[in-house]
Parts: sequence; C-alpha cells; structure tokens
Amino acid sequence: MPTASLTSASPSRLAYIDWMRGLACVLMFQTHCYDSWLSPHARQSKFFMYSQLGGTFPAPLFLFLAGISFALVTEKLWKKNLPPAEIARSTIRRGAEIFGFALLFRLQEFVIALGWAPLSDLLRVDVLNTIGLSMMMMGLLCWLVLTIHRGERTRFAIIAASTATASLISLLTPPLWTNWRPDWLPWPIESYINGVHNLGTPQAWLFPVFPWTGFAFAGLTVGLILQSDWARKHEPFIFLLAGGAGLVFIAASRALDSLPNQLYATYDYWHTSPDFFLIRVGMLLVIMMASYAWCRWGAGNWGFSPFIQLGQASLLVYWVHLEFVYGRASILPKHNVGIRTASLGLLTIFLAMLMLAFLRTRWKGRGAEILSRFPGSAGARGSAPHLGEAQPEPPRPAP
Repeated sequence: MPTASLTSASPSRLAYIDWMRGLACVLMFQTHCYDSWLSPHARQSKFFMYSQLGGTFPAPLFLFLAGISFALVTEKLWKKNLPPAEIARSTIRRGAEIFGFALLFRLQEFVIALGWAPLSDLLRVDVLNTIGLSMMMMGLLCWLVLTIHRGERTRFAIIAASTATASLISLLTPPLWTNWRPDWLPWPIESYINGVHNLGTPQAWLFPVFPWTGFAFAGLTVGLILQSDWARKHEPFIFLLAGGAGLVFIAASRALDSLPNQLYATYDYWHTSPDFFLIRVGMLLVIMMASYAWCRWGAGNWGFSPFIQLGQASLLVYWVHLEFVYGRASILPKHNVGIRTASLGLLTIFLAMLMLAFLRTRWKGRGAEILSRFPGSAGARGSAPHLGEAQPEPPRPAP
C-alpha cells in the first residue's frame, strides 16, 4: 500500500519502505520463476543455486516491513490518545483480515489445482498466514504495554517489549523444532508453531510462528526507533547507524557460529539457529540503509521507480504472479526449459506485474469515477462514495 497514508510524513521520506517491498517482489519473482520452469539439468547449475539463495530474502523482508508499517500506524493511533483496547481492535482486526486473505488464497490455489493438489494444501502455513498472525500478535503486545504503561516512555516500553519478544521467538525456535516439539497437538495447529505440516518433521520451506514472526517484531522495534523525535531530526545519521548495527550483527553471527560449543544439542545454523536469525536481521538493516540512501540521494528519487511501483501493490502481485508461474496458467512449461528461456519468462512476469501494479495504484479509490463513465451506473447517479477518504487506511503490509 502507499506508505503516505500511514503517517503524516511526506511520501518521499517513506519511499524506502515501498522500494524494499518492491525489491522483495523482484527477488520473489526470480526465485519462483526459476524454481518452476528450469529443467532438472539446469537446476544443477550454480546459477540456480544463487537464484534460490536470493529467494531467502523476500519472506524476512515482507515480515520486517510489516513490523515497520505496524509501528507507523500504531504510533499514530496512540498519539490520538485512543484507548488501548480501540488500538488493539483496529490493528488485530487488520491482521485477521490478512490472515483471512491467506486462507482464501489457499482455497483459490486448491480449486485451481483441483485433481492433483492434496487436501492438506488448504492448511499449509505460508508467508501471508504468518504476516496476519504477526500483526495480531503485535497488536496484542501493544495492547498489553499501553494498558500498563502510558506516558513519555511509552515508546521505550514498546521497543523493549518488542525486542524481547523477537529475541525470545528466536531462542525458542530450535527446541520447538526438535526435543520440545508439541507433537501432541493436531498437525494443522503444530504446523503454525514449527512448520511440521503433515510430514512428521518440521519443514524448512514453510513459515511458522517460530522463527518467522520474530522478523515482524524486529521491524516493529526499528519502526518505533525511526519515528522518534531524535531519529527524525537526525535521519541520515540514524539510517547509517542502523546499517552499521547490521554489519555488527552479521559479524557477531559469524563469530557465534564458529564457537566450538553451542547452546543447543541440535544445532542447525541455516534454519533454526538464533545466530542465523541475527545475521538475517543484520542483512535487513543493511538493505534498509541502502534503500534509504538510494531513494534519498540515488536514482530512486529520479521519477518513476519500478520497485516503488511494485511495492505499492505487493499483495496483489504476490497473489497474481503465482498463477502464471506455478498454476495452470503458467506461461512456460514447468521444469522443462533452460536458463535463457526462463529468464525471458521472468522478464515477462516482471513487466506484467509492473503494469498490474501501475493500474492498481492509478485506479485505487476511483471506482465511482470509472463507473460514472458508464450510462445508468451507480457512479453516474452519484451514489457510490469513495470509501476510506476520511481516515488513513489501517496497515496493510504485503506480502
């Protein structure tokens, strides 16, 4: 969604958020396209390996940005002196809507793939499910903090609580995937904890609460820091500081991973380790710093930006592109082409989704105006108001 509606700050000041969402979309496109279309032989190449490595960034980016957007909206609500319960209702309701979209998306995928998709696909824990859950969890956390603590140090209290929550989620992930597995729960519920699905063991390709919601809480912390009066007055410095902190996190993660003794009996750096969570948060901070610099001083502020355009409609392009990559409407035969053909397909998907995002942002809120061009329509009679004009829209991080 356009970030200008999230806060009173100018759109250009928050352009880096949409740019980062657009970057996540592009990385997602290339990961899905090459995964769906490359032949078995092409999948053995280093090119495919690096393309899939790039695919490890979109989910953390989307969740991290969901946290930042949530911070912007929540702060605006609490500065209006709204009761904590009302703030919680607004934010938790929006999270529930996103979660509902995720369930609807799974149903759509199942119907389209009717005949070969297993029924269990309806209960798969995907990134959109986790974004919705993250927003509800953040809404609950803010309600608890605001109920207990209202005053000058409210921001610090939420930052401390959010940072502690992100750390706790990261630290609990390894045991909840191994010796603390709640396997006494039905698998659809356990899957939201550790991604077990119906396969008996946690699956690294799913997006359960542990560890993925930790990135949203990390984004909530960062968003609240960036919105502080001091940070707004020293904005370039605070982003440089965030990038520096990211580099420190990366170095610390590598150092902790190299220790001869580890905290957990079962240590899996690439999937459950808090060390890997730390390095990914570090990378997110570095990407955020680079995105801010690009949008403020680089080509990001030269005019039309494809990444910003995609970022403003990221939920829509996430939803649509999967049908043309993995669905029956795939524009290329699956697992049957080389790198060159798949790359041309990727370019086609990128341009098509860019056009879709462009049309979506240009037509948003203009339903009545468009309808008015058709004789006899409700819009022509002036009875179709533009919804949402009076108040800013609640947070809608996308995908």
